[in-house]
Amino acid sequence: MEQLNQFFFEHTETIYFVVLCVLLGVEVISGVPAMLHTPLMSGANAIHGVVLIGALLVTLQLDSNDYAGLIIGALAVFLGTLNVAGGFFVTGRMLEMFKPKPDKKRK
Repeated sequence: MEQLNQFFFEHTETIYFVVLCVLLGVEVISGVPAMLHTPLMSGANAIHGVVLIGALLVTLQLDSNDYAGLIIGALAVFLGTLNVAGGFFVTGRMLEMFKPKPDKKRK
């Protein structure tokens, strides 16, 4: 418990910054109109590839005996991959809506 208190005491400014960023992000995203929400989120998920590369680099540098770190790293890589793939899938589906419909009268 003493280590946890010391950690919070040493990183107080960082913790406040992260909490402020989360609150600001929630406020910004909640103000986005519904029409723009899908393109905005699909683009953000595609950009998440940078986080995926970071997770890969950090996981590859872990000690092979650090099982907890390896499990968390593998989970981060897996979820990052799902997020990137989902972003591109949503973008593809969204772009399909804007394609002209084929004319059934022509042969």
